[in-house]
Amino acid sequence: MTTQAKIWTVVPPSVGLPLFLGSVTVIAILVHLAVLTHTTWFPAYWQGGVKKAAAVEAVPKPVASLPSGVIAN
Repeated sequence: MTTQAKIWTVVPPSVGLPLFLGSVTVIAILVHLAVLTHTTWFPAYWQGGVKKAAAVEAVPKPVASLPSGVIAN
């Protein structure tokens, strides 16, 4: 079984951890920037998007009636 603990014999944690966390932060910012600049829906989402009228659902009529003497619950 290989462990990754030996990395700290090469790079001290006071250098490696800030580099690792900084690189994760930079990647996250770049991904968000790419989504913001390369899509049309994301800026529209931030602005509230296009308001659509609420759809009115029609209640369907029953297809057949119940036989006499049968009560629906």
